[in-house]
Amino acid sequence: MDIVLLALQQQPSGGGILVWLPLIFIFVIFYFLLILPQQRKQKKWQQMLAGLKTGDRVITSGGVRGTIVALRDDYVHLRVPPDNLRLEVARSAVVSMAAEEIQKSA
Repeated sequence: MDIVLLALQQQPSGGGILVWLPLIFIFVIFYFLLILPQQRKQKKWQQMLAGLKTGDRVITSGGVRGTIVALRDDYVHLRVPPDNLRLEVARSAVVSMAAEEIQKSA
């Protein structure tokens, strides 16, 4: 009986890296499926914000469509039809360019 216990105690466990391998694999999958695409989307959005200029037609996060009439550091002034209202919105509220602008630039 003592020999069996000694034999069991002396066997190498071999589970060191094998225990962590599935966890590392799951992290890699999450990185490529979730984190990396979100970083690319964020970078593209920031480039779009940096490239805004007067006259661009944009859409805000609230769904307001308008034409940029003035740019400031952290906000933009939009002219909104039909009454040509002038709205001041945060630059970060601009989520995309209007479809016509995208087709012209492409």
